[in-house]
Amino acid sequence: MTEKSSTCSCHEPGQHGYNSDEESKKKYLARLKRIEGQTRGIHRMVDEDQYCIDIITQISAVKSALENVSLALLEDHIAHCVAGASKEDGTVDQEMLDEAMRAIKKLLKS
Repeated sequence: MTEKSSTCSCHEPGQHGYNSDEESKKKYLARLKRIEGQTRGIHRMVDEDQYCIDIITQISAVKSALENVSLALLEDHIAHCVAGASKEDGTVDQEMLDEAMRAIKKLLKS
């Protein structure tokens, strides 16, 4: 799923930008739960033979919601992990920048 399953150098193992405070993590989990409910609703719409355009509209809403979660996670990653990888001389670890760019490219392809 991910290219590396470790953590960035600015956090302890298992710590990431989105869980730097418990409130942020709760917000992400609530958003994902809402998206999960929307996805179950799409399943129900297909099962009930609802109008195709209505289903497509709901799929578009789920896709948009997932993109928004992805962008928020990326923003947190850049703000916490990439910024945390800054060296004392003010330069940023090139590996962290490359990783962020790969994530951005993945988002743009979807």
